[in-house]
Amino acid sequence: MNRLRSRQLILIGITIVIGLLSRKASLGLPLWIGDSLYAVLFYGGVGLLFPKQNPLSISLVALGLCFAVEFAQLLQWDWLVALRRNRLGALILGRGFLWSDLVAYFAGCLAALLFECLLLSKRPKPATP
Repeated sequence: MNRLRSRQLILIGITIVIGLLSRKASLGLPLWIGDSLYAVLFYGGVGLLFPKQNPLSISLVALGLCFAVEFAQLLQWDWLVALRRNRLGALILGRGFLWSDLVAYFAGCLAALLFECLLLSKRPKPATP
């Protein structure tokens, strides 16, 4: 498996835009959509860093990273709390631990995994000499 980095960057960019739009109250989308997209973003990032890894490995690493960020929200160190007060820090690190976010991360990683597997099944197989 070798992912095209340009395609990964486009996927990451689209995910960021949709994720930021999902946080707008005027759209009326549930918050779990943004949390699921956060996991899709991590999936894309891990896939970008390790383009030859299989989709299941990418999904498990992305899920582990999302869970680590969520559980880190239980830490209330002064410098970490100060980072979370910043808009960018809050978007990356979150503000408070929620069990429901773990479910959303699982759903996002699963959706990204299934999406990539569907894309791979549609891709023509290279000719063997």
